[in-house]
Amino acid sequence: MPVFTKKNIIRYPFYLLYSIALILVGVVTYHNWMIGVGGFVLLLITLLLFIKMERMLVDELEKYISMISHRVKKVGEEALMEMPIGIMLFNDEYQIQWTNPFLASCFGEDSLVGRSLYDVAESVVPLIKQEVETEVVTLHERKFKVIIKREERLLYFFDVTEQIEIEKLYADERTSIGIIFLDNYDELTQGMDDQVKSNLNSQVTSLLNHWAQEYGIFIKRTSSEKFIAIMNEQTLLHLERSKFSILDQVREETSKHNIPLTLSVGIGTGTSPLPELGALAQSSLDLALGRGGDQVAIKQPNGKVKFYGGKTNPMEKRTRVRARVISHALKELITESGQVIIMGHKYPDMDAIGAAIGILKVAQVNQKDGFIVLDPQHIDTGVKRLLEEIKKNPDLWERFITPDEALNLVSDDTLLVVVDTHKPSLVIEERLLNRVENVVVIDHHRRGEDFIEDPLLVYMEPYASSTAELVTELLEYQPKRFKIDMLEATALLAGIIVDTKSFTLRTGSRTFDAASFLRSQGADTVLVQKFLKEDINQYVQRARFIEHAEIYKAGIAISRADEAETYDQVLIAQAADTLLSISGVVASFVISKRRDQLVGISARSLGDINVQVIMESLQGGGHLTNAATQLQNMTLDQAEELLKQAIDEYLDGGKKS
Repeated sequence: MPVFTKKNIIRYPFYLLYSIALILVGVVTYHNWMIGVGGFVLLLITLLLFIKMERMLVDELEKYISMISHRVKKVGEEALMEMPIGIMLFNDEYQIQWTNPFLASCFGEDSLVGRSLYDVAESVVPLIKQEVETEVVTLHERKFKVIIKREERLLYFFDVTEQIEIEKLYADERTSIGIIFLDNYDELTQGMDDQVKSNLNSQVTSLLNHWAQEYGIFIKRTSSEKFIAIMNEQTLLHLERSKFSILDQVREETSKHNIPLTLSVGIGTGTSPLPELGALAQSSLDLALGRGGDQVAIKQPNGKVKFYGGKTNPMEKRTRVRARVISHALKELITESGQVIIMGHKYPDMDAIGAAIGILKVAQVNQKDGFIVLDPQHIDTGVKRLLEEIKKNPDLWERFITPDEALNLVSDDTLLVVVDTHKPSLVIEERLLNRVENVVVIDHHRRGEDFIEDPLLVYMEPYASSTAELVTELLEYQPKRFKIDMLEATALLAGIIVDTKSFTLRTGSRTFDAASFLRSQGADTVLVQKFLKEDINQYVQRARFIEHAEIYKAGIAISRADEAETYDQVLIAQAADTLLSISGVVASFVISKRRDQLVGISARSLGDINVQVIMESLQGGGHLTNAATQLQNMTLDQAEELLKQAIDEYLDGGKKS
């Protein structure tokens, strides 16, 4: 097959027609030689003219192609040498072999040849070694997008400084919405004189307006206790750097007039539409209030939350409003999670198990899978009886898992809810706290120094009777499309009954409200008594503690086991409860070796003595009237001596807090 070139593209059609004409002339010559000769002469002249024209045309075509080639080559050279794209060749030792002039000018030098890449652009070398294809680096205060061609040992540098600046400007100017809430405004102003209230409002408004003017924030009061704030993300960044000093300013200025007012701020930020930003701000405010107020919560579209403030220990408020706010915040966290894992403390009691079952119900109401972590080897007799009853309900029993199974279930969107404790050292499986990022704490014990790190939501009410009571209130504010199972309601009621000693201790009107709600849901009080029946051996063992009890100081009873005997923590706690029922005893302490070889001390009081403070001095904690500690590497004699020292220090100091 012929190969077509710039010459034969013209020749082939001509020679085809020329051959046809030559054949025709030959035929004519056969009949009339004179005409034929004339034809041959004409064809010869035509051929000569064609060859001449062809040469002219080819010469012009070659000149045109040569000119285009020259221009393309020139453009390529100019692009290589003059366009604002840096090009660098380097060898295996990261020595620069060649760069175009633009790249050299970016470094303020005439030539970079012979220099080491470590000296010129050290940050690029790790990228080459890590086999990164492209990355943005900073060189001589300019941003460059580096494209790496390893096989050719070639680097392209694209100056993206202006692009990065535009992107930053766009990010800085994005809108953020904040909701500012005066935490305890209603409580402080209730019954307050109108003039004093007006002065307080003026003072707070003045502080907030001055703060807004300083940072360029638009602020508008929407109610007596709420403000709306509009800002951009650059302003928000400045506020974060200042740690939201407005919290301290408002607290300190109002405290000077004996009106300790505090703020809670919820902020929504990101690229969301304005309605979604508003929802994020409200959700953030709910979280801030749920953690005790006097702080700022910033919720981002990816679910991450940042907190600032929270320096005070706010007065506990047992109000329906707070319970509703916490319930709504918990609902949001559960809805945003993939699954919920619930965990109580080691050796869980009825309160921990009942509260866990209640939170499981909250998860199920919001169409999320929930699981309760339980170690079957470390439970007391009452909980064993409850579990035997739960086993008859397969749907509920399959939700109980071991700590190892819980660790295998953990994913990035798992929500961990810790009930009836707030101390990492006391939870059933501490590794879960390290594996799960989103944690909620619900507890009725007073907060100690040892606390779960960075929980998303904290609901701690030290004046509640039990965690089961708190969870029951949260259930009441969940969607009404559910019915609590009889066994679930009974477990919650059992938790309340155990922690209140059958409604005799730490019992308020809210406790009876919660019990009434559970009773209406079918809680069986007879079944609760069945769970709480005692084994005769336990009864006898507890009686031994009572037998060996002594009154240390007025109203304070101390009992201790024999050095060779070991008891579980539940029995030690029950002995302390029994001692408290003796006439004249206002506080009781029971000391014993536990089966894990730790020395356990359980403490109880009627409220005149704060046993939590005493136990905290021994690295323990708990509640005003119910506390405990565990001591390592210690004999019972040494533990008793330490306990008496702690009691003496408490009595001498007159601590009542």
